[in-house]
Amino acid sequence: MSQSNTPRELGANILEDSGDIGFLVWAPNRKKVSLELLPPNAKKVEMERLGRGYFRASVPDPGGEAEYFYVIDDGARRPDPASRHQPRGVHGPSAVVRHGAFRWEDGGYELPRMEDYITYELHVGAFTSEGTFEAAILRIPYLKELGITAVELMPVAQFPGSRNWGYDGVHPFAVQDTYGGPQGLKRLVNELHRNGIAAILDVVYNHLGPEGNYLWDYGPYFTSRYHSPWGDAINFDGPGSSEVRRFFIENACYWFDRFHFDALRIDAIHGIIDMSAKHFLAELKETVQETIKDRPAYVIAESDLNDVRAINPPARGGYGLDGQWNDDFHHALHTLLTGEDLGYYMDFGSLGQMAKALREGFVYTWEYSKYRERMHGSSTAERPPSQLVVFSQNHDQVGNRMLGDRLAASLPPEKLRLAAAMVLLSPNLPLLFMGEEYGEKAPFQYFVSHTDPGLVEAVRKGRREEFSKFLWQGELPDPQSEETFNRSKIDPEIRHEGSHKEIFEFYKALIALRKGHPALGAAECGQTEVTEHTAQRAIVVRRWKGEAQALFAASFNEEPIMLRDGLPGGKWRRLLSSLPGKGADRKAGVSDIIDGEIRLDPFELRLYELTGNE
Repeated sequence: MSQSNTPRELGANILEDSGDIGFLVWAPNRKKVSLELLPPNAKKVEMERLGRGYFRASVPDPGGEAEYFYVIDDGARRPDPASRHQPRGVHGPSAVVRHGAFRWEDGGYELPRMEDYITYELHVGAFTSEGTFEAAILRIPYLKELGITAVELMPVAQFPGSRNWGYDGVHPFAVQDTYGGPQGLKRLVNELHRNGIAAILDVVYNHLGPEGNYLWDYGPYFTSRYHSPWGDAINFDGPGSSEVRRFFIENACYWFDRFHFDALRIDAIHGIIDMSAKHFLAELKETVQETIKDRPAYVIAESDLNDVRAINPPARGGYGLDGQWNDDFHHALHTLLTGEDLGYYMDFGSLGQMAKALREGFVYTWEYSKYRERMHGSSTAERPPSQLVVFSQNHDQVGNRMLGDRLAASLPPEKLRLAAAMVLLSPNLPLLFMGEEYGEKAPFQYFVSHTDPGLVEAVRKGRREEFSKFLWQGELPDPQSEETFNRSKIDPEIRHEGSHKEIFEFYKALIALRKGHPALGAAECGQTEVTEHTAQRAIVVRRWKGEAQALFAASFNEEPIMLRDGLPGGKWRRLLSSLPGKGADRKAGVSDIIDGEIRLDPFELRLYELTGNE
């Protein structure tokens, strides 16, 4: 094999110079590896061993969906670790994907910058009754009507069976076959872009699922030196870790390059354990920037560490990621609205914490956490608010409740509207979880479709143990049951009915104001002022950009209140109240401020803009 005909990427790829299919696999645990093409292209080729544990081969392209296994030296047939498609599930053969055959039509469309993201998180299987990429495409006009600028897909890497949240994926490069495979995903991203909506993909680099995980057979992808909630940690800093890092970094570049994603959300980075001089995430971001040069390629982290290093620039010792989810904002808001104080909610519940989340970002910035029984967190006060993603609901905060109950299942409409306004008027990047925009009451529960009975029982046991600190009442839904999955599907058509319609129209109005008012987008440092009114249980937030100013006052009080102290002067025009239709004084345009006072009903938020100075 000539050097020019050597595969440069892991997995099976069409070689540019010859048109052959090149195969490259890292298998340092094996003395030999063979490539076995399945009928009708039946052929077996012993692969050439290269340095550092790599094996390569190339064969003429037989056309069609060529399926193959690797045969390792004990005779076992295994899917490709970097498989691009698993048309027969996690245990079946891998298939060649001809990426060049897809005709992209998204060039020239103006896509939002990350600071303009209003993100809608969805689960492909539960977003529509069909649970496919094609069905999701048909709902893009609905997302445009709402005003969404970015769609975040929960993980789509191949998982066992047809029902899963996606965090049990075992083929990181392969797109779930039951959703529509790689071509279906490309069509979805293409249509999002044609409608001016950015595409974000949730990826999992902290573990792989338990069923169908064959990486153990190939090399030291995992290490017993560290342990994670999912078992042995992925090997990011031990012997062989350079190739493991390459595997996952190449995966990140793959989604940007071959599928045109605009951003990746990296799941639970606290499960990525790396003591190297250059952290895996810093190397990933650096490589993505070097590889994707013609457009932005954002990397957003999820973490429960409250560690600002994730988003600090490399010059300040950080990883240089573009954004990070802020769970503290959610917990502060959730506890004020619900009064819950079990589990990690025991660390929250004060008005001051909500004010700090709006003012600085993280609430715990090296304070003592009762839940963790230790000091916790670092400060994001010097980072732009536009780097933090905030929400009142997401897949974790709903689905990891025992019953998967949403806020709409227990809170009245006025609290739902207050929650929406706090998120969408915040100086941060707002994220909505599918269905919240019209008060969906169907739960979002945890579901799997494993084939191993022992594994199914282990999942059930694990869920029971996970909820022990919360003392929630009710019967745990069976994760393996198809009924649990079907209960979790949403129905946006109910947005035309009753209180659902009112909530939906309110979300649309909030999003339109955020997009249309100069002072209400994601903020930079020094563009937000937060005042607590502790006795009245209220917060006043003033925001500005250039000459434009906006202000909102939010009450978390069960009684009507009057705010008089510390309000800014000037002439202000009301833009919105979260309690519409309860009297003429709530109409937009009414100037009830700020001659020294604001009157708020229970759980009301009012939004104003400055129209003139005194």
